[in-house]
Amino acid sequence: MLKRANIGDVRILPGLFRRRMDLNEAYLMELDSTCLLQNFYLEAGIILPDMQVLPDPAKAKLHWGWEAPSCQLRGHFLGHWLSAAAELCANGDRPQLRAKLDHIVRELARCQKLNGGEWAGSIPEKYFYMMKPDRYIWSPQYTMHKTLLGLKDVYEKLGNEEALDILDHMADWYVRWTGEMRESDPAAIFSGEQGGMLEIWADLLALTGKDKYRTLVEAYEGNALYTRLDEGGDALSDDHANSSIPVSHGAGRLWEVTGDEKWRKRMEAFWKTAVTDRGMFSTTGSNAGEFWIPPHAHAQFLTGTDQEFCTVYNMVRTAEYLYRWTGDVRYADYIERAIYNGFLAQQNRQTGMPTYFLPMAPGSRKTWGSRTRDFWCCFGTMVQAQTIYPELIWYTDGKDVTVSQYIPSEAVIRLEAGEARVKQAVHMKNYNNQVLFDEHSGGRVSRWSLRFTVDAGGASFALKLRVPAWCAGTPEIKLGGETIESLVIRDGYIVLERAWNGEELDVFFPSEVRFEPLEGAPEMGSLVDGPIVLAGLTDKDRGIAGDPAAPGDFLLPETPHTYDVFVWMQNTYRTRKQPENFRLIPLYEVTDEPYTVCFTMKKTED
Repeated sequence: MLKRANIGDVRILPGLFRRRMDLNEAYLMELDSTCLLQNFYLEAGIILPDMQVLPDPAKAKLHWGWEAPSCQLRGHFLGHWLSAAAELCANGDRPQLRAKLDHIVRELARCQKLNGGEWAGSIPEKYFYMMKPDRYIWSPQYTMHKTLLGLKDVYEKLGNEEALDILDHMADWYVRWTGEMRESDPAAIFSGEQGGMLEIWADLLALTGKDKYRTLVEAYEGNALYTRLDEGGDALSDDHANSSIPVSHGAGRLWEVTGDEKWRKRMEAFWKTAVTDRGMFSTTGSNAGEFWIPPHAHAQFLTGTDQEFCTVYNMVRTAEYLYRWTGDVRYADYIERAIYNGFLAQQNRQTGMPTYFLPMAPGSRKTWGSRTRDFWCCFGTMVQAQTIYPELIWYTDGKDVTVSQYIPSEAVIRLEAGEARVKQAVHMKNYNNQVLFDEHSGGRVSRWSLRFTVDAGGASFALKLRVPAWCAGTPEIKLGGETIESLVIRDGYIVLERAWNGEELDVFFPSEVRFEPLEGAPEMGSLVDGPIVLAGLTDKDRGIAGDPAAPGDFLLPETPHTYDVFVWMQNTYRTRKQPENFRLIPLYEVTDEPYTVCFTMKKTED
């Protein structure tokens, strides 16, 4: 089994991912602490400053949208904020963010005390009892799960004992409520989008060993989805996607905590029905209008409500569980595809705001959230997504180092042989504080031309580099400037075993644009460059004439120099030999332009 490198020992280096992380961190800091806490204050009877009466609601300093005091899901976002802030603070010294986080935790403890010592929620306790008679109530367990998870992350990653104390008293409330429901209406425990609850109780059982958490695990482990997974076949079609994916996380965590093989089998069965047997859009999405698309029927669902971002984030978490268990590169390939075409594509590259869905219909536009007026569920998963890159790159089994993702970064990894210092970056050199290619040393205009630096003071171990599924040909490796002619490639990894003492390793993965057919309509499909889905800047499916097996015949690369993250425009093309040509750019670069992802391929005239 693989383990992630310690998050505190990883740094993301300047570039595309660092920029997106910085946008996100600035947003976390920008949000007012009182506004983040507003619904917890109101539930605890605390009057917000100058808001006993609102003479002009339009000018009230409050968060609105799904965080408005009138919304039944109010308060969900703060839990996501806590998780994201904890991740960033664990990754490096951020005193201002840490002070803000600690203040919020103290205020939650204050609210809990005013509520009687157990309840620390942004919604009334009665919402949980309203699920009993099947009266409609919007997802109280989902809302509270976010608060519980945020507090757990603050304790687990930062050692904040006050966060654990709040959780401990909240657990007492849940033990009592689940006990009542198990006697009177067991179905209520599995209502209100409770999918993530099993994972949080399993986490707390592992962290504390307390029997109360074992009791809560037992209360939540009977989800009907597990029964469907045990039976085999399609357990998901038309099911609410983001309610079901966290159920897989519960199975994954319980296998790690208990060792009971049934939980691992359920996680594997979930992946099989969610991905292997279903297929997906080229972007990894497989839902429309928040519901799972039936297997291989994606062509029927090219709409404006495809790929809810929460599902992208949560499916990456599912894939990462399976990757750690197996080291299987297919999970890392999936994560890479989701990062570029979900994490990046659904975050505004200028403002950092999310889009709820990623429309796949021809001529779509992305709809971006506002800074304080929306707070859809996808706001929460987006602020978390942009903090977890450090946890997705470097792994170890204690003996060797495994590179899962190619994101510029550096890390310190502790091995049995000693301490390894590793670094990866796009292969460029610095001249006069400008980043340029060294034209005299064979630098390539490719993001997949990478330089690794590895130092373990002479200690020996294997460096394992994932060979991406999209790699078009044999990777090229140079050690100290000398080409390695006979590469050892095993189980999808280049394996380089030697004593490491500050060597530089140059790695090049050749890539090409491929046509990937759309599930259910093979005459249509997307153009994908490496793991990056290309978006045509066109307001309709104009069709493309040419041979799908040879995209180079109808695409012309564009590589002008720029003064942005990189010194060249990345993965950009223009069609050629078409009645009306248009540009294609990475889907993650699209901001407000109309775009088309799926094109009809047309045969060229003789």
